[in-house]
Amino acid sequence: MRHLPSLSALRAFEAVARNGSVTRAAAELHRTHGALSRQLRLLQEHVGAPLFDKVGTGLQLNDAGHALYDLARRAFDELESGYARVLRQARDPGLHVSCSATFAMRWLVPKLERFYRACPEARLRLSMTSARQMRGEDADILIAWDLSAYPAADRERAIRLSGTAFGPVQAPGYKPARGQRVRIAHDYTGRAWEQWQARDRRPMSFARELAFPHTHLCIEAAVAGLGVALVERRLVRRELEEGALVAPRGFVAFDEGMMALPAAGRPLSREGLALVDWLRAALEATEE
Repeated sequence: MRHLPSLSALRAFEAVARNGSVTRAAAELHRTHGALSRQLRLLQEHVGAPLFDKVGTGLQLNDAGHALYDLARRAFDELESGYARVLRQARDPGLHVSCSATFAMRWLVPKLERFYRACPEARLRLSMTSARQMRGEDADILIAWDLSAYPAADRERAIRLSGTAFGPVQAPGYKPARGQRVRIAHDYTGRAWEQWQARDRRPMSFARELAFPHTHLCIEAAVAGLGVALVERRLVRRELEEGALVAPRGFVAFDEGMMALPAAGRPLSREGLALVDWLRAALEATEE
């Protein structure tokens, strides 16, 4: 048996503490002022101490109230996000996969037919977003190459899928104005250029920089002759084969490989395990 106050009393308290007003909390919860006041009184009786101090005509949390509010706020936030996850899974129980929009458009989606052929019962739901936003997608599996900004526990759980190789690419006729070469950078993976330069060791200077939020835009900017972009080899294979881009320095392997990060606290489903196996085989098949 749990020794807790009623959930309705806690909900009333959290709303009043967050709004700073019984009246506003009552309007939010569609309850009367008197009903919320009774809930607060019952909660304080359960605690055995007041949670608010009267300040003029209003209420102000005291030390005990602040402590309980911090606890209640975290609990309700977790309950809200968990309930939303349950609803999503109940309404669309497919495997939720999060990855960069560029990886999805240029590599994953064109090859998904092969995965569905191998796993015809699988149902995937893709979230295509920027590198910065991927962690907020609450996906079953996140696919990324740079996990350096993630907590150590996440990096330890990550499953290596394949190696990665990056190189500078540019339009074949790219001629920088007045010899001032432009570096095309990604807003959220700025480490890539530094890592590449440390491995290539041949100086490559730039007069200025253009930044874009998606690798796809960086690639298109390079094709348009705006500068030099640093890209993973798989993502520009078509442009290299068709001659829309050239890689004058070639490509160098990075220590960070392509990784699959399962959601914390949720074991991979049979579909998830099948996808990881397929990704590993498919990525290695396109690794040179």
